[in-house]
Amino acid sequence: GHGDLLGQLGHHWAAFVAYVISFFTIGIIWVNHHALIANIAVINRTLLFLNLLLLLIIVAIPFVTSTMAAYLGTSGTDGHLAAALYAGTFELMGLAFTGLLEWALHEDGRMHQPVPAAARASVRTRFYLGQLPYLLAVGVAFLSAPASVIITALVAIYYVFERTPSRN
Repeated sequence: GHGDLLGQLGHHWAAFVAYVISFFTIGIIWVNHHALIANIAVINRTLLFLNLLLLLIIVAIPFVTSTMAAYLGTSGTDGHLAAALYAGTFELMGLAFTGLLEWALHEDGRMHQPVPAAARASVRTRFYLGQLPYLLAVGVAFLSAPASVIITALVAIYYVFERTPSRN
């Protein structure tokens, strides 16, 4: 539209917030994926298809980001549904990443530096803890879309510090 640019930019605050959250989340996924894959010693079809599933969901993130940004500021069920779709896509991404992690942890020979059997439960617990807020965000979306988006952003911050098993 035409008019005051600053006012128009302010009107699209949700798009900026959604973009920043999604950008950093995809970046964190990339960093953690790189760390995990760099430690993989063998590749098989299962790993490739698990990786493809993760990619399928990651490429959906811009769509749900755009959808959420368009509806976040609206009242009614559309904003709630858009926030639930946004958080739900991140939950699906987390589940796909879980498949990669579980594949890597399943046998010692799959990683250059395997996680000791005694430490695997701890690795899983720390990783899975990050999945719970995504589920919470889906439910919260139907009560408060902005709160759901905040929860999703906090999960990204968690995964900045929570590391996947990597080659040191």
